[in-house]
Amino acid sequence: MVGKEGSRLGTEAARRLAQLGCCEIEEGLSEAGFARIEHEYGFEFADDHHAFLAAGLPVRQPWEEGQTWENPWPDWRNGDPEALRKHVEWPVNYLLWDVERGHWRSSWGERPNDPLAAVEIARVRLADVPRMVPVYAHRFLPAGRGTFGHPVLSMRGTDIIYYGTNLLDYINQEFQDPRPERTETWQPHATVSFWRDYL
Repeated sequence: MVGKEGSRLGTEAARRLAQLGCCEIEEGLSEAGFARIEHEYGFEFADDHHAFLAAGLPVRQPWEEGQTWENPWPDWRNGDPEALRKHVEWPVNYLLWDVERGHWRSSWGERPNDPLAAVEIARVRLADVPRMVPVYAHRFLPAGRGTFGHPVLSMRGTDIIYYGTNLLDYINQEFQDPRPERTETWQPHATVSFWRDYL
């Protein structure tokens, strides 16, 4: 069951996205749809992310020059399962790409000289890190039913930055034109273990 505060935040973010008119929004996901997705991809949506997708499923937007993702919104209802799986696995796979090119965490022990051996050790270590769920392109929220209000992270391997203090702030930062200005007091707090070490 989705908590009241998480539901409010996700619904407000969905309403804001609809107001901005930047993408096509289909009917929201049903509870049966959520159950199928969570079972198939091995995670549970955070409460605000759940409420956001229940209010409306963003699926497409007009192609813009310089856009790097053909389908940046994960189409949880009708998307290609393999493409969705790759999208879900993006944070780990991109980090493994960085490991192959030299990245290594001291907590993993001594790095092998062979880059492929290093990748295999890192793959085992990364099997238990918190799951991240795609929101849009390489913007992610932590998984976890019963949680909400996480910052949205922009993730490219070890290059991870805040892209919104929460889902609603993220929608404004990503899609409002011009973007709202940040104040000097803007201090998001990373809530997800492991990944916050790269912020």
